[in-house]
Amino acid sequence: MHPLLREEDVEAYHRDGAVLVRGLFADHVETIAAGIGFNMDHPGPYAAENLKPGETGRFFDDYCNWNRIPEFQAVIADPVIGEVAADLMRADSVQLFHDHVLVKEPGTAKQTPWHQDSPYYFVAGQQTVSFWCPVDPVGEATLRCVAGSHRWPRPVLPTRWLSEDNFYADESAWMPVPDPDAEGMEIREWPMQPGDAVAFDFRVLHGARGNHSTARRRAFSLRLVGDDARYVERPGRTSPPFPGHGMRPGERLREDWFPIIFQRGQVEDGRPGD
Repeated sequence: MHPLLREEDVEAYHRDGAVLVRGLFADHVETIAAGIGFNMDHPGPYAAENLKPGETGRFFDDYCNWNRIPEFQAVIADPVIGEVAADLMRADSVQLFHDHVLVKEPGTAKQTPWHQDSPYYFVAGQQTVSFWCPVDPVGEATLRCVAGSHRWPRPVLPTRWLSEDNFYADESAWMPVPDPDAEGMEIREWPMQPGDAVAFDFRVLHGARGNHSTARRRAFSLRLVGDDARYVERPGRTSPPFPGHGMRPGERLREDWFPIIFQRGQVEDGRPGD
């Protein structure tokens, strides 16, 4: 096991679906910040501004940009990231699913809505992990995860962040979006320093507070999967959509689009392929 982790961290990850890993990206804070700056200056096709008219601040997000931003490639190529992911998932291999940038400028009251990532994705499996890493000290605008929600019997209905309408048509197949604060659910959240990372399962219900502080909150996420990840069809357009992927249900994710970044027993050299 990598020295950044203890066995109790892995046990907590599987019990709660989320755990804090101090300093996981500590060697990459400036690199990530530069990559986020480039991303904001040169948004990709999926970039979004997540505020309605009249709402204050700025809530920017974008994803699937690693293969055009060298700074993100450099972070993904660090074998420590893959090894920690493998340890948490109890997997032998780690595959990149996508990167994600989220920025809340000072005075952004809007919260990130409660949601699970897995219903938006066309991948299913028990071995999944997202790393959410801030490059600014985080207090108020922290990520929040509902402990144990990755083991709920039904997934939570996905919705669009801005319009708040349903993501898929058949509501009966999904659990209504809960209000964890009002319902007294056990919520995990941590004050964080640049380079720390919250690791959470794709199936964990999570959200984030608004940024009422005077400081920016820039965060970089990596979505990673393990040995048992398989392509599944969803009842509508997934997010990210990855058009033209050509995969069939039950297949592993194609490695030319979703590269293996860590393999147990091998030393990674260079960056993932395009």
